[in-house]
Amino acid sequence: MCGIIGYTGPLAARKVLIEGLSQLEYRGYDSAGIAYFGSDSSMKIVKTIGKVANLKELCKDKNDVSHCGIGHTRWATHGGVTTENAHPHEFGNVVLIHNGIIENYHQLTIDFHLEGKLVSQTDSEVAAAVLDSMYHGNPTEAIRSLVPLLEGSYAFCIMFKDHPGEIYAVRNVSPLVAAYTHSGSLIASDLTALIPYTRSYFVLPEERIVKLTAYKISMYDMEGNSREPEIMEVNWNMDAAMKNGFPHFMLKEIYEQPEALKNTILPRISRGLPDFEADQIPDAIWQDLSQIRIVACGTAMHAGMVAKAIMEPLMKIPVIVSIASEFRYEDPLIDSKTLVIIISQSGETIDTLAALRLAKSRGAKTLAIVNVKGSTIARESDYVLYTHAGPEIAVASTKAYSVQLAALYLVCCRMAYVNKALTEEESINFISQLLDVIPAMEAMIHQADTIKAVVNHLVNQPDAFFIGRGLDYTFSLEGALKLKEISYIHAEAYAAGELKHGTIALIAENVPVIAIATQDKIFGKTISNIREVKARGAFVILLAKENATVDQGVADIQIRIPNINDHFTVFPIAVVLQLIAYYASLLKGLDVDQPRNLAKSVTVE
Repeated sequence: MCGIIGYTGPLAARKVLIEGLSQLEYRGYDSAGIAYFGSDSSMKIVKTIGKVANLKELCKDKNDVSHCGIGHTRWATHGGVTTENAHPHEFGNVVLIHNGIIENYHQLTIDFHLEGKLVSQTDSEVAAAVLDSMYHGNPTEAIRSLVPLLEGSYAFCIMFKDHPGEIYAVRNVSPLVAAYTHSGSLIASDLTALIPYTRSYFVLPEERIVKLTAYKISMYDMEGNSREPEIMEVNWNMDAAMKNGFPHFMLKEIYEQPEALKNTILPRISRGLPDFEADQIPDAIWQDLSQIRIVACGTAMHAGMVAKAIMEPLMKIPVIVSIASEFRYEDPLIDSKTLVIIISQSGETIDTLAALRLAKSRGAKTLAIVNVKGSTIARESDYVLYTHAGPEIAVASTKAYSVQLAALYLVCCRMAYVNKALTEEESINFISQLLDVIPAMEAMIHQADTIKAVVNHLVNQPDAFFIGRGLDYTFSLEGALKLKEISYIHAEAYAAGELKHGTIALIAENVPVIAIATQDKIFGKTISNIREVKARGAFVILLAKENATVDQGVADIQIRIPNINDHFTVFPIAVVLQLIAYYASLLKGLDVDQPRNLAKSVTVE
């Protein structure tokens, strides 16, 4: 969630840190700060509320030379948005930055008699104070003593005042990646901060301590034994994390969806059938199942709901979609005949990770669908299916949603084929129809200007409603989420047939209703529901197929998608709904890529 960057080496550390924090701005934050060793080896700390640009302004007149430092962007959890609560935190010999939440910070405050000694309201400063009390000159010994006392999640980067040029790090749940390069040693919460310097990196394993110097990175276990990191290679280039002429990352990422789908689907097709041999996923995982559980949060959960609507009728077994934060506390009925599909763009979402660990403890088979290579969820799941979206920088998920859907459709087809729910011919036809969505999405991208014009009616309205039936209802859930999270328009999605059971009371003159009607077998029913809201004064924007016959007066505006199979209309519809949200935010003059209060990777509960 928060951003972390650390650097030690021959380059100007302040510049590296501020540039790194700029690369991490998309994660969401409300304050920023850096700490570094000055030319006289003394510790310097600069921090401020607001944007990284404010921090850069504070640093512009500082001329002292530095080659080692740490930086942080904070998203407030413990304590408000103040300079005192911003990171880095200093206590005694320790300077520390932290992602995550220390759940037992209050008890630690009592146990270590810290009342009245703390400057901030944060759990992070408590951790710094406890670490300082354990520090007697050996950094790794102090960290080893600290870790067993902590409950919760954390990624720490730490400097000790009497060890200039050195950075130490340890983590539990919250991610950290590190790299040694010809330019020195770097550590960060996200790969995007490392890409300007290297394509080789390693994910810091949990409960390992790393020591960064200008000349090497060393890693140790909790017993002090030296360990070798597993080096990985980035499979995308720096251009993928740049705007490349687009005004916003979100628009760029909407436009990248057809290519991302090609990268996710095409390498997994052999002789017209889905093939996971290269992913090392055996067919046995799809067999002898009594149920399928799909667990995710937010947009990823909406992708799971689409998958349920496709899988369940085909496989004739229960497919249950759970919000990860609820799943772990509901004592789910899962066993060795359950396949649990875990979906997470980052592979670090804390609730989803906890759900995975619960599923494994109950003996379920686990399959992760993630975008980030080497992420915690990817490493801990029995099997992993990587989506190939490349970096997604905008907070609102777009191409990650599409590739998650594509991966789930491939899974559905392979599962049905292996279990003879689909013949070989039917499976090949399924994949052919899945490939048809790529030009269908491109067609909707080409209608961007038309969709922008539609949004004019939305931007001055306080509310908007999305309605649909069957699969169309699952699409509408994602549409409402996108609109509310980046335009701040109150938006809700309802099953169209449920309108008469209360929701229609909210329909008044000129209230926008985005109606999705792409399912042929219930098209007439949905049109009847649209007439109900139209009769009560709603301003109706209808999304339907090109060949759909709609009487004049049913809708105020119509957006037509290409004629593709009902099961696959989510892909072009997703483009339309994403563009509606994007242009609504743009026309309201809001920060499209970094909406208020939201973060890209949610690593705290």
